[in-house]
Amino acid sequence: MTLSKRLFDLFFACLFAPFVLLALLPLSLWLWFRQGRPIFFGSERMHDSTQGFTLWKLRSMTVVDSDSGVSGGDKAARVTAAGQVLRRTRLDELPQIFNILRGDISFVGPRPPLRQYVVRFPKLYAQVLKSRPGLTGLASLVFAPHEERLLSRAASAEETDQIYARACVPRKAKIDLIYQRHQNRKLDLWLMVVTAARMLGFARGGRFPRDMRGLFSR
Repeated sequence: MTLSKRLFDLFFACLFAPFVLLALLPLSLWLWFRQGRPIFFGSERMHDSTQGFTLWKLRSMTVVDSDSGVSGGDKAARVTAAGQVLRRTRLDELPQIFNILRGDISFVGPRPPLRQYVVRFPKLYAQVLKSRPGLTGLASLVFAPHEERLLSRAASAEETDQIYARACVPRKAKIDLIYQRHQNRKLDLWLMVVTAARMLGFARGGRFPRDMRGLFSR
């Protein structure tokens, strides 16, 4: 991460942190009454091919003894009623402001991957993770609805893994590398604005570079 991008992140993180804290307090109380503890959920994600960190979210699923892998149709029954609201609005990701302050992630970049996929696709992620992982990003905005549809078909953890590895990882990486080639502060600001607009229900789509056409064909 360049110094200018880090300063960009710190400026906006410090600007938004008071509002995030004000939102987290009532949200945490609401979740405590609706679904009990724990309020937060931590998952290991990767900075690069070797370094992991804990990515924090508001818990949106029932607690099980062990949980791993991406969320697909096999986990749909575990999503709580409150969790459905959190995921639809992306409010479950508010605690990641602290990951940004720590320097774990940036505001904009590829979504931080799970270790198992970095290990499985080392050359691909060696390129993708030259950009600091982000809270939001081009792939998140472009591909997320398609990814949800693909993974919702999975009836088991094995099928979820197969679909994600075959159909999601390479396509998301292509978009992440497009971002990497064109990344600048203006693009980062635009992606942040689009993300906020979608969270607030003001936008559903956006215009994206032509060289992304055809990425979603099966």
